[in-house]
Amino acid sequence: MLRVRIFTAAVLLFVIALAVMAPTPWPMMVLLALMCGCAWWEWLRLVLPHAPHAAQAGALAVLLLVAAAIPLQQIPIEALGAWRVVILVGAVLFWLLLAPASVLCARLPSFLSPWILSVLGAWVLGATWLALGSIFLYQGAAALISLWALIWCADIAAYFVGRAVGRHKLAPRVSPGKSWEGALGGVLAAVLWLLGTALWWPGSFGALLASHLAGVWLVVVGAVLGAWSIFGDLFESLLKRRAGVKDSSQLLPGHGGVYDRIDAVLPVAPAALLLLLFL
Repeated sequence: MLRVRIFTAAVLLFVIALAVMAPTPWPMMVLLALMCGCAWWEWLRLVLPHAPHAAQAGALAVLLLVAAAIPLQQIPIEALGAWRVVILVGAVLFWLLLAPASVLCARLPSFLSPWILSVLGAWVLGATWLALGSIFLYQGAAALISLWALIWCADIAAYFVGRAVGRHKLAPRVSPGKSWEGALGGVLAAVLWLLGTALWWPGSFGALLASHLAGVWLVVVGAVLGAWSIFGDLFESLLKRRAGVKDSSQLLPGHGGVYDRIDAVLPVAPAALLLLLFL
């Protein structure tokens, strides 16, 4: 299993590297569309386990996102208008209010029917694609990769710190393996990564923030994004527990599904782009 995980991770990193080095932004935009479309298909499988058209819906999402990349690449960032802000703010409010409340209660609110959850999934994954694509197009590959790396650092640190010293359960009814100690380790790793990249990586997400914010605010932003990434992970755990499955799918051998790999990205990406826009 470890060999399969390593091989899959190596292939994914190679594909991402090719997309970053491509002479046009299209390979990355298509890759992001494929990622979010597959994740929505998996989201549908979790909230509508017997939906007969989940695969077709995921494929349609990929096509729509690829088509949306055409105007996104041709319009200056300041001219994209209020519609993009509405999409991003709606996603941020979901991760600020509804998702944390569901995780803390260890159950979804009664008004969230499977079909409403399906629409919400399309919204938050569309906002994720919009955020990641906009950061790549308008801020560059360094900003996108460094933001991804912030989330990876938080996730890896939370895992290893939790295994080493984790004693107090973070959300035992949702994800028994996560601890407060691990969560704090993940938040600290996110802060350190943001501060470090602000100093030595020009064009990175941390460097872009540092050109507008004082160091203490970088610490706050890193802590908030690191903590928010954990809620993305916990919310997917809630959906999987509700559906009675271990992984969102088996699209990525050894890793489960695409949603399993990007669950922490969903809350962070829209908030990161909004922060860059308003700065």
